[in-house]
Amino acid sequence: MTAPTRGEFAERLLKGSVKKSYAPVVDIDWDAPLDPDKFFLPPKIVSLYGTPLWDTMSRAQQIELSRQELVNTLSAGIWFENILNQSLLRKMMHQDPTARATHYELTELGDETRHMVMFGKAITRVGAKPVRPRRYQRVIINALPFVFQGSALWVAALIGEEIFDSLQRQMMDDPELQPIVQRLMRIHVTEEARHIQFARDGLRKRAPAMRRGPKLLLANINGLGGVFFQHLFTHPVQYQRAGLDPREARRVARASAHRHEVQILGFAPLASFLQKVGLLGPIARRQWKRSHFL
Repeated sequence: MTAPTRGEFAERLLKGSVKKSYAPVVDIDWDAPLDPDKFFLPPKIVSLYGTPLWDTMSRAQQIELSRQELVNTLSAGIWFENILNQSLLRKMMHQDPTARATHYELTELGDETRHMVMFGKAITRVGAKPVRPRRYQRVIINALPFVFQGSALWVAALIGEEIFDSLQRQMMDDPELQPIVQRLMRIHVTEEARHIQFARDGLRKRAPAMRRGPKLLLANINGLGGVFFQHLFTHPVQYQRAGLDPREARRVARASAHRHEVQILGFAPLASFLQKVGLLGPIARRQWKRSHFL
């Protein structure tokens, strides 16, 4: 069976977008009460779960840490969507505006913009403040769209989306989770599934034709994603806001065998795909492994 062209694949995703897309401003009941005894992330996803430090915390403290970790993750999601949207807009400047692939990229851009609104409203609704990037980090964020071009854009999109997607799929049916967070996750998983398919298709088609040097570089530099996520998932601010010693909590979280298992499970589908298209080089593999994603 012949594989669909890029345009045919985009057309299929466009039809899926027509059938199932959301407007989070109205598709989430933002006035629904929060349950004081439910978590904002499933306990097993919280970075300190399964450690002696977690066992010393009261349930209220554990719930508060889950709230701060959710806010940290949503904040990072906003900044990542910002980078992706800038990259897509720059890419479209050089494309045929009548092409179906361009139309799907515009559709994805609209999805991501609504996700940024959804994440921002969720942070406000749970009564927290966003985690803002520092000045030097904002400089990097604004520079990355110039770097994420060609195959690098699709690799970056998959790293930024697929690890979160895999973890969200573990989250959304947990009975201990706040209903408003469950709804947010369901919307995000549904729409991100199309974005991930589009990025994978783009990489699947581009990778075989890449020149050896750029392919070797991309296959190894993507390991920086592991370093980034290790920092993100154990950001000191989330522990500080939850009333914990940030240095000690981060040390415990990074040494947690359970946390390593969660990260490996989250990265496994993407690791398999990158290996299949020849974009998981030995240096990247070492970095992902050192960050406990492999």
